[in-house]
Amino acid sequence: MAIFDKSTASQDVNQYCTRIKSGDVGKYVLLPGDPDRVDRIAGYLDEVELVADNREFKTIRGIYQDISVSVMSTGIGCPSASIAVEELANAGATHFIRVGSTAALQPGIRTGDIIINTAAQRNDGTTRAYVPEGYPAVADHFLTHSLIEASEEMQKTNDFSYHVGLNACDDAFYGETPEWIKGLSDKKLLNVEMESSAIFVVAQLRQLHAAMVCGVSGNLVSSDYDYDQGEKNNDRLVQAWENAIQIALRAIFIYETSGYGASSPMVIGTS
Repeated sequence: MAIFDKSTASQDVNQYCTRIKSGDVGKYVLLPGDPDRVDRIAGYLDEVELVADNREFKTIRGIYQDISVSVMSTGIGCPSASIAVEELANAGATHFIRVGSTAALQPGIRTGDIIINTAAQRNDGTTRAYVPEGYPAVADHFLTHSLIEASEEMQKTNDFSYHVGLNACDDAFYGETPEWIKGLSDKKLLNVEMESSAIFVVAQLRQLHAAMVCGVSGNLVSSDYDYDQGEKNNDRLVQAWENAIQIALRAIFIYETSGYGASSPMVIGTS
């Protein structure tokens, strides 16, 4: 009996879930969760092409400041996010920035703010299939620093606040009880979302680079959370999406032109 080894999947064929192949994407990929947000990001790119649209994975590519940038939606949660990164890596992508929504866990963080996370507490099940408990889910330092630089630049001409720190990555949206939320907040985690730990861990294992910038959809420990309003009717959140997209794209330009990419190789086992 021959057991199929998924790790040997060829880069020269259409990937199973996303239907992309080698050459369809560049090295930089933005990863929103919602497929509709792919179209929002497309508005900031030139020469936009639809690459593939299968299941929750909608993929486009375009040009930003003469840099090839691709975009793929990941859907909700770590399982589909891990598939996106795996198949994008098979197709040649090397740098990933999640651009999403997140709920705040600390007082003083408001809907519409921006959060840049440096690492995630792994509360998901997906990464347990990859690595043992205790293995960190950490964002790439240089890519994250580029996001911070871009945020500093944008603050000079735009009215928003940004925060940098640790987040929680959960699996069960409706399993987050008040007691659970309080526990996360007590650990001084800034926010909670549902994709980052898989993106960070898979990128690390594949010796690639990943970071995240999110717009705050509400605050779970204060009254700043309008659950009935919905994301698309929340003007502050929509503006945060726009800010996060612009920050991510500007960060790619900073990273590409500053030499960060050349100075941040993945080094394993130096002597």
